[in-house]
Amino acid sequence: MADPTTVRTDARRHHDPQVRGFASDNYAGTHPEILAAIALANGGHQIAYGEDDYTEHLQRVMHSHFGSAAEAFPVFNGTGANVVSLQAMTDRWGAVICAESAHINVDEGGAPERVGGLKLLTVPTPDGKLTPELIDRQAYGWDDEHRAMPQVVSIAQNTELGTVYTPDEIRAICDHAHGHGMKVHLDGARIANAAASLDVPMRTFTNTVGVDVLSFGGTKNGAIFGEAVVVLNPDAVRAMKHLRKLSMQLASKMRFVSVQLEALLAGDLWLRNARHANAMAQRLAEGVRAVDGVEILHPVQANAVFARLPHEVSERLQKRFRFYFWDEAAGDVRWMCSFDTTEDDVDAFVLALKEEMAK
Repeated sequence: MADPTTVRTDARRHHDPQVRGFASDNYAGTHPEILAAIALANGGHQIAYGEDDYTEHLQRVMHSHFGSAAEAFPVFNGTGANVVSLQAMTDRWGAVICAESAHINVDEGGAPERVGGLKLLTVPTPDGKLTPELIDRQAYGWDDEHRAMPQVVSIAQNTELGTVYTPDEIRAICDHAHGHGMKVHLDGARIANAAASLDVPMRTFTNTVGVDVLSFGGTKNGAIFGEAVVVLNPDAVRAMKHLRKLSMQLASKMRFVSVQLEALLAGDLWLRNARHANAMAQRLAEGVRAVDGVEILHPVQANAVFARLPHEVSERLQKRFRFYFWDEAAGDVRWMCSFDTTEDDVDAFVLALKEEMAK
């Protein structure tokens, strides 16, 4: 038996690459084109903390998608992107209006409030999407010193429930928020999937319609790690680079974050990956719709399928394919597809579901 105190000096694979699941698009590995880009950026010395050639070139790539006013600040992860964005858009006494189901409210460990020092003003929504009317449930009391001041509306595209805003819907939100003197933040962890679903450029539902700051997601679309805060309206933020450092989101070897985003965005890799993931979700939805006793809960507009089925069936199925309960008491589950989900993966899952439902 090997000495457990011995330090290993060899690299080896510790997982079975044939194992597939539908738990999260974060479970997927890294796209080969991104791995190749990281290798290309390696070697030699580059200035640290974002003064490198790759981060400089990323700015030009972002301009091609979001216009010449856009400025990208690469960060480590999506929570970091959201917290830095919202801090830069608010005062110490400020608050952020968001959907009750928003990622910043339910899946970031309280980071916007505990780390960012923000107050989240949540609104229940049937489909994860805010509207001007829903925003008005929390958009009041600006002169009331007893209430946190609403300063930002944060939406997600696509939403935590897999639904997608149309450009007109986001324009209406931006116009309404700006009319109240508020700014608009868009959590774009899956922005590529939304653009693929709508079949429009990302600018069509961001800077063109009035979004001020964007959290751009790369990890869920094939990157190893790395997102970016993209400032679309420079007047909407203050001291962004200082807040990034203060929030522990400044990478020293930033070239390896920037080159991943460049690999996604300089060509069409971002769109290819997203279209494929969305197509696999459609295939999955079509397959499970034919199974008696399974209910699709929300429109399948991106790469997520939300369904309701008997709890005991889900528990048995989880032993064959990993996925998460969304609302365990109700029997609601979420199935996610990623850039490397295959048709065979989907078909095998649907077959397994049919078998478990038949027991």
